[in-house]
Amino acid sequence: MKTKVRAAAEVAGRPVQPAPALSTGWAIGLPVLRIGLVAVVSVLTWGVVQLIEPGVAFPPPSLLASFAMLPVNLVCLFLIGRLLRRSGSSIRELLGFDRRRLGRDLAQGVLWLLVLYLPFVGTILLVTWLQHGAELFVRMQTIFFDPAAVPTLNPVAWTVIGVVTALTFAPLNAPAEELLYRGVSQGALARRFPVVLAVLIPSVLFGLQHLWYAATPDAVVTFVCAFFVWGVGSGLIYLRQRRLMPLVLAHGLVDLVFTLPALALTFLMAGQGG
Repeated sequence: MKTKVRAAAEVAGRPVQPAPALSTGWAIGLPVLRIGLVAVVSVLTWGVVQLIEPGVAFPPPSLLASFAMLPVNLVCLFLIGRLLRRSGSSIRELLGFDRRRLGRDLAQGVLWLLVLYLPFVGTILLVTWLQHGAELFVRMQTIFFDPAAVPTLNPVAWTVIGVVTALTFAPLNAPAEELLYRGVSQGALARRFPVVLAVLIPSVLFGLQHLWYAATPDAVVTFVCAFFVWGVGSGLIYLRQRRLMPLVLAHGLVDLVFTLPALALTFLMAGQGG
């Protein structure tokens, strides 16, 4: 049964996605669970690499980290789908997926990508400057990439990892994170807490999740702050629009831009391995 708010919005021609009727425990616990899963797969991936090539630094490089996110995203999507069904909703409904709106959603996604990207990059530059001052751009060459963490795998292994990552990371990671942090967590918290907390709590957790992707200790604070800012921006956009698809598409474009160069690097590393 539709709520009065949702029905009124639909009459006005403005589709509104319903906030899931979930408990506060699930609204906070599910993101915390995801953070724990990310931590576990990061450590396990590093452990497997250690068996192949002892002495490789932690954490795993971005390509391996993205590859390892496959089971995490599948588990999260499964749990989200199950919780939404129990509350009388579905992933499709919470996403607001409609083929007739895909063109408009993609255009809005590109717009939101530009809106979110500027403060995201600005935060990275600001935090790095606060840490290293005038050596900002010199240090950035080593802060976000650690050659000691890249294992020497054979060409076949790099190729499989690269192709699987390119095919699965963006299509699964973007909807999983937007559904979880914005749709489920923020949506459920907004039913019980002030709007400020409903946006800030998922954003803090979103930032903390990304500390596991920091290539060096210096990058940890930068990653947490930058992704917190991204989370706040996304949360405010969702609060205003009440639709996830544009944000999912914006997020997916970022992940795609991130993984396609990784795929090219895969073939380069494969060539060097040969």
